[in-house]
Amino acid sequence: MDVDNSTTVRPVADARSLRRAFGTFATGVTVVTTGGDTPHAMTANSFTSVSLDPPLVLICVDRGAVMHRCLTETGYFGVSVLAAHQEDAALHFANRWRTLGAAQFDDVDWLPGGLTGVPLLDGTLASFECELWRTYDGGDHTIFIGKILTLHQQTDRDALLVFKGKFRQLSPDWSEVPA
Repeated sequence: MDVDNSTTVRPVADARSLRRAFGTFATGVTVVTTGGDTPHAMTANSFTSVSLDPPLVLICVDRGAVMHRCLTETGYFGVSVLAAHQEDAALHFANRWRTLGAAQFDDVDWLPGGLTGVPLLDGTLASFECELWRTYDGGDHTIFIGKILTLHQQTDRDALLVFKGKFRQLSPDWSEVPA
């Protein structure tokens, strides 16, 4: 039996080690938005599909984040799945010291969602308008599940990913994906 000696097994000791281990799972990059009187946005990679019927997605948000309060108050949110050329937008909405409110969207191309009016970034791979459907306790985060109300998709762009704390690009050959 071959043994892989390069693997380190240890108990979860601290958040930094845990974050580093989670970073080995490559994920797409999204910007989650809320509208209303005080629109807000944040970069997130904790996004996934949940169900096709009904159409549901989930995002996880730290309980101390501004976005947590905004989501709870508005009941609607948008998710923009970023394309490879949108690294600047990802960095902008991840910056905790940026101007908040409507001004945070001044330097980013966006459109209001057709149904809810939530800001959706322009030039993305996909975007969704969602109505808050359920919330669940997730430790220091809340798991927000949204029912998809609208969807826009653009498949001719490359994807922006995050892996080991760095942005990466994925350029799939869409012609090889089975229909």
